[in-house]
Amino acid sequence: MVVCGDGGLAHRLAAELRGVYGEQVTLVVPASERTVRPPVVVRARSASALLDRMVTAAAGLTGNGNGNATVTAAGEPPNGIRLMEAAEPNEAALAEAGVQRADALALVYDDDETNIRAALTARRLNPRLRLVLRLYNRRLGQHIEELLDQAATLATGGPADGTGFDASTTVLSDADTAAPALAATALTGTSKVLQTGGLLLRAVERPPAGDGVSAAPGLATLALLSPTDSAGLGGDQGPTLLPDAAAVRDGGERTTVVLEQVAYAGPALPDGRGVMPWFASLFSRRLRWSLAGMVGCVVALAVALWLVTGIHPLRAFYLTLLDLFAIDDPAIGQSVGRQILQLLSGLAGLLLLPVLLAAVLEVLGTFRTTSSLRKPPRGLGGHVVLLGLGKIGTRVLTRLRELNIPVVCVESDPEARGLATARRLRVPVVLGDVTQEGVLEAAKIHRAHALLAVTSADTTNLEAVLYARAVHPDLRVVLRLYDDDFATAVYRTLRAAHPRASTRSRSVSHLAAPAFAGAMMGRQILGAFPVERRVLLFAAVDVGGHPQLEGRTVGEAFRAGFWRVLALDTATGGDSALVWDLPDTYVLRDTDRVLLAATRRGLAELLGRRTGPRG
Repeated sequence: MVVCGDGGLAHRLAAELRGVYGEQVTLVVPASERTVRPPVVVRARSASALLDRMVTAAAGLTGNGNGNATVTAAGEPPNGIRLMEAAEPNEAALAEAGVQRADALALVYDDDETNIRAALTARRLNPRLRLVLRLYNRRLGQHIEELLDQAATLATGGPADGTGFDASTTVLSDADTAAPALAATALTGTSKVLQTGGLLLRAVERPPAGDGVSAAPGLATLALLSPTDSAGLGGDQGPTLLPDAAAVRDGGERTTVVLEQVAYAGPALPDGRGVMPWFASLFSRRLRWSLAGMVGCVVALAVALWLVTGIHPLRAFYLTLLDLFAIDDPAIGQSVGRQILQLLSGLAGLLLLPVLLAAVLEVLGTFRTTSSLRKPPRGLGGHVVLLGLGKIGTRVLTRLRELNIPVVCVESDPEARGLATARRLRVPVVLGDVTQEGVLEAAKIHRAHALLAVTSADTTNLEAVLYARAVHPDLRVVLRLYDDDFATAVYRTLRAAHPRASTRSRSVSHLAAPAFAGAMMGRQILGAFPVERRVLLFAAVDVGGHPQLEGRTVGEAFRAGFWRVLALDTATGGDSALVWDLPDTYVLRDTDRVLLAATRRGLAELLGRRTGPRG
């Protein structure tokens, strides 16, 4: 695997490929990045030290025998990551990185043009190379995918040329891949989520049944955690991945890990979706109440005139309107009651004029421009306060509204790219610097469910969280912090100061790395969940061509400890729709596509891929 980039995502992706999947990785970074980012890679190395020692002992070598010698800093053990410096990913740099012999290449530079130029060069050097690009522009990314896939098809003689190579092109955005995890963190406090079929899924630990606690199986049972001894410490048995029904039944006091759907069950945002939503969109709440009061006043005057004079009700209503608009003759010589009602109608007409003028101005302003931003409604509570509407904040906002979660945004830049999305989604926005007093109060932070601080400035996010905690001590907070050491210190301090509240610090590159790594391993892999020291992979697999699945029932296709079919994908027109709770008697056909959970060894056996790194 070859990873090229100029930011933290490149280092995290290299560590993910090595630590989770056990792949040999060549990391290409600019010269300045080698001195700025190595601590991230060094920390990742310790996570896979055991795997590295096992691989080294089995192979008896520290190299891989094909020219990709392992490069490490002085005094550090081999970690399977070859570090290489290059100012830009030109043809010479890609050739030196071994793109001609690589299985996959990830281009994760911040500049879209740099990634596209390097992808075109790499496709020419190795038509069978699997490409993963980081692009923010979705439409451009779709065109680039089609172009590079077509070039690979023409160069290799077709998408299936009998060589077993997957020369696919996948375009991802770190903002898109991190948004579901950030949204799930605001809801449930965890970022270990899987997005598929329009659903957010998470792996949660459930205590053993008994002691008044009923077991909730969720969508599927994924694992049994290590048994604990009398001191509460884990034993040496280790977790049991993808257990069968007998293992779950005989698990005793072992904690289970189940798969469940992430959903929002709080109050919805009052956005005027009533009987007449168009009426609510044209007039403000105060003006609507004023108009309703004036209508009631007119009706009351018409009824009073009918009772006093005894005329027909329709004529009484007509005369009231004439008096209201001051176009009737004065009631000279008539009864005192009629004269009093005429004076009251004239007074009501004077009060009606400014209300009608305000209504006209609001309607004209609504149709003339859409630049006005909604304000948080009164009485709003249980919502999520989203700080920052930049590249990341815009994607998070879209994902939160897809889950029908009420959101109030806070943004200091009136030209931020996410303001247009907020207007389109009719999300309330507070314009102002969050470091100034009163801005978070305007966003109803004291009644909020969670605060998502995702600006690009770590200090701004931290200041907003500290101020919000002072106002609402039990508030769930999720702050985006780039530096790992700083994030660890902030997390420990906030947890110590507010032990009852949920505190999470997240890095966008850390959240996006698993998705990029899954794309490099193949389009089938959707995500990975860690279970103690092991990992479970989730993949979408076509049944056709796999004798372990094709023609077998769901029960027969299940292999404990290796893989398990979770759902059937009934996609139509490119939209994925998953069918859960498949009966064990359902026969898998060659045209079916299934979502399954598997161990690394099981998925390698199922897809015919090696289980470990080269050597």
